[in-house]
Amino acid sequence: MLSLRSVWQRNFRPGLTVLWELLRDGLQFLNIVARSRTSVAAEVLFLRKQLAYYQDHQIRPRRLTDAARLSLVLWSRFFEWKEALAIVTPATFVRWHRKAFKLYWRWKSRGGRPPLPKDIRQLIARMVRENITWGEERIADELSLKLGILVSPRTVGKYWPKPLGGTGRSRTSSQHWKTFVKNHAQGIVACDFLVAVTARFRVLYVFVMMEIGSRRVLHYNVTAHPTSEWTLQQLREAIPSDHPYQFLIHDRDSIFSRGLDEELKASFRLRVLRTPVRAPKANAYCERLIGTVRRECLDFMIPLNERHLRRSLQCWIAHYNKGRPHSSLGPGFPEQTSDRPRPTTHRHRLPRDCEIRVTDVLGGLHHEYWLDEIVA
Repeated sequence: MLSLRSVWQRNFRPGLTVLWELLRDGLQFLNIVARSRTSVAAEVLFLRKQLAYYQDHQIRPRRLTDAARLSLVLWSRFFEWKEALAIVTPATFVRWHRKAFKLYWRWKSRGGRPPLPKDIRQLIARMVRENITWGEERIADELSLKLGILVSPRTVGKYWPKPLGGTGRSRTSSQHWKTFVKNHAQGIVACDFLVAVTARFRVLYVFVMMEIGSRRVLHYNVTAHPTSEWTLQQLREAIPSDHPYQFLIHDRDSIFSRGLDEELKASFRLRVLRTPVRAPKANAYCERLIGTVRRECLDFMIPLNERHLRRSLQCWIAHYNKGRPHSSLGPGFPEQTSDRPRPTTHRHRLPRDCEIRVTDVLGGLHHEYWLDEIVA
């Protein structure tokens, strides 16, 4: 760790040295102005004679400091400097002048956009502390959708407490498959399994099914012994008789048997799309859902048994469908709720007649924020 003395010498001492030398030169200039012109002319001639001696003997001067260069640039504005320049070439002096102008322009152009109000900055820091899995875009969506505070993810990152957390992920799925899924998203559902281990090292299998268009989790269940019959029953519970879906995406696991696919086609009029071998990106939306379940729920808990796991997933999936902003939706929510009014306020100002309400999710692992009118 750097000591205070080293920080002082590195950051503050050079600037103070330049200011002190410029102040000293300014005092000498005022002293010369107060003298008579005859005295000044004689002193100039005297100094030129000494300088000519050094030039005749080709004595090279010492390297100038930044303060000395800046001082020469400043005083050159009061007379014809080309006749008096002796220690460097005119090109070098012009380069000094440009460097000084860059420093001046940088000082004049300081500032930028005004900072966010203090209460908004504190709110961003609070949301970062209380939600360790959230990134900049997630917090920006939470602020805009629920509190009416319109800030960009980059602005959120500006006030992010250090060290900065969260990493972005890029999608590299096939263009043709991506176009197909985008054009048929409202009629596609996807399903898959994920694994959870209990405190007694018992392996449990979680079945999840989602609607691609709205990102809504349609159904989930937990079992220790998944079979084709059990999986078919879960699909029957998740898909209503008057469903609008046309396609179902799943992988080539043996649980999804041929008989299961034929039953879906006959009873639900669904066309089953099996993903290619070792191509999880073909079911990217469901795979992303499984990753989100792990990162925001299962990675922070140890299920005691099947009942405990099912109850925890029930709480998180309700938050996922109704209280968690999704960037791919605009941002938006898979299930819109009408009990919480959408705020219409100044983009950087909270309404005076409202206060922020907070609801804990999974014992405080996540939080939901919304505005509530203050009752007089």
